[in-house]
Amino acid sequence: MTLQQLEYIITLEKYGHFSRAAEVCNITQPTLSATIAKLEEELDTQIFDRSKHPIEATEAGKKIIAQAKVIIFNSSQLKEMVLSQKEQSSGDLSFGIIPTIAPYILPKMFKKMRENNPDIILHVTEASTSSLIPAIKKAEIDMALMATPLKDPDLMEIPIYYEKFVAYVSENDPLYKLKELHPADLHGDNLWVLREEHCLSIQVLNLCKIKSSYSTNYRAGSIDTLVKIVDENGGYTVIPELHIDLICNSVQRARIRQIIDPVPVREVSLVIRKDYVREKLLNIISDNIRQIIPEHMVDSRLKKFAIKI
Repeated sequence: MTLQQLEYIITLEKYGHFSRAAEVCNITQPTLSATIAKLEEELDTQIFDRSKHPIEATEAGKKIIAQAKVIIFNSSQLKEMVLSQKEQSSGDLSFGIIPTIAPYILPKMFKKMRENNPDIILHVTEASTSSLIPAIKKAEIDMALMATPLKDPDLMEIPIYYEKFVAYVSENDPLYKLKELHPADLHGDNLWVLREEHCLSIQVLNLCKIKSSYSTNYRAGSIDTLVKIVDENGGYTVIPELHIDLICNSVQRARIRQIIDPVPVREVSLVIRKDYVREKLLNIISDNIRQIIPEHMVDSRLKKFAIKI
């Protein structure tokens, strides 16, 4: 078994056609087919069902390919450790981010990366926490920016910033009359929240001391939608501090209420595998995010020290 064979089966699974996979691998189709057949013979297991079009991995094959991705990842990690001694500042970097953070970070982050680090090719995946965690573990992405703590022993969390929550309240809701809100003021009546797959939804329900089974006639897919629903239908919602900058209308700004005693916050961290070694790239990403986030939100440790892994 060789790393090349593992790369071939990963590529074939991705494209589903021997001809396309061979082209990507820069070899002939017969060579690709024979190499994979040799690996199947060595493992005494059929990795692909060739009767299907496009070609699909068998159930055993899926497990083999999943492990192959981890092996290839660890192999690349070892090469990077030897060749660059953690100082590589160029190349491809796959980055995940959750939807309730992406609107505030990604637009400026793409610009910052082009200006500051044009030699880094950033590949971004926007997905829920439940999707990003296995992607990190399987080495499908290098790192992800998400709300923490996750309390996962296989992952390392590096806090980047802390963001408070504010309430967005319609003029028709009794809470609008209050200049500031306490957590005890928040209730389930007329509360609009995100869909269950968003961790922000759970955080808001916990803040309002509402069970996760909270029933409402609609759960939004984005924070921007929540704001518009409150504008048109009344009630209130809870949004992250960074969303305030996206609210330009003075009438809408007047609907924002600070939540105090205590101020609710969420921790936002870069999450990596514990065996991740591309330290330079990790610091480049964190530095670019720091330039986007208001200074008062940045974790104090990042202001003084580089990230060590």
